[in-house]
Amino acid sequence: MGEYIGLDVSVKETAISVRRDGKRIWRGKCPSDPTLIAEIVRKRAPAAQRVVFETGPLAVWFYHALQTEGLPAICIDARHAKAALAMAPNKTDANDADGLAHLAEVGFYREVRVKGYDSMLIRTLVAARARLVQITTELSNQIRGLMKTFGLVVSRGKGGTFEAEVQRLLAGQEELARILLPMLEAWRSVRSRASALGRQLLACARQSAACCQRLMSIPGVGAITATSFTAAIEDPENFSKSRSVGAWLGLTTRRYQSGEVDYDGHISRRGDAHLRGLLYEAATVILTRTHADSDLRRWGLQLRERIGFKRAAVAVARKLAVIMHAMLKSGQPFNWAISATA
Repeated sequence: MGEYIGLDVSVKETAISVRRDGKRIWRGKCPSDPTLIAEIVRKRAPAAQRVVFETGPLAVWFYHALQTEGLPAICIDARHAKAALAMAPNKTDANDADGLAHLAEVGFYREVRVKGYDSMLIRTLVAARARLVQITTELSNQIRGLMKTFGLVVSRGKGGTFEAEVQRLLAGQEELARILLPMLEAWRSVRSRASALGRQLLACARQSAACCQRLMSIPGVGAITATSFTAAIEDPENFSKSRSVGAWLGLTTRRYQSGEVDYDGHISRRGDAHLRGLLYEAATVILTRTHADSDLRRWGLQLRERIGFKRAAVAVARKLAVIMHAMLKSGQPFNWAISATA
């Protein structure tokens, strides 16, 4: 019989539990380094069948590093494991590792697909750019708000227009300028860094032209949305049905049924929140721009008359996710006539 290992991973230490024939044969702790963990597993469990750990910040690194070490690493859904681990009377790292090892032994777990490093690099690039853009917006809004206190109203404008207007209004305001000009300099620096990351993102889109250019033929879908979607999906064959992508991104409604009670609630909002937001923005463009006319838009407009704009936009975003996956899987361009029936 082989051994089954549970790892309760934290930033500094990882609790390890080894089971064989329904019994725990060893448990301990070591620094959270996959190389050290692999040495312990090979020593304590030479016939390891499964090495199970939960999703978390270190999951991608642990999975690929343990796979490289030749161990049968399996990453499982933390939400699914939580119900089983909650049965322990005391919540400790050692007990969590025991529980994970037990799940590995009985096979009662839901394995999670771990993304590759290339996809994670793209996702990191998208997240970093989005954060810098957010900081730029916050800084510009802060500058506008502080200047209003002194009767200096910055007119509408972005980029160079905003900077020139701020400098014009601060002329002759030496005391206020000493406070706000450093903020303006920080705004300029962060904005330039965000632009640099944006150029990197466009370069990534050009390198994967076959996929991204196809998705960018959809109205409202640009380089950022297309690149984010392809990085999240990775291989279209990861989903047997295109309809599953909408649920995977948290764009389908929750259902509660018990006895005579049966109703649908809000969307689950599980999965990639940033990609879900990008799809919602694309759906908003489809519903509000006349040049984006298609069967998908007409279907969304009819839906908006019945349930309102926001809920219709969510429905169009879910439909977009289904269509985009179908396009990646089939290799076909966006069909403006039959998109709403996909």
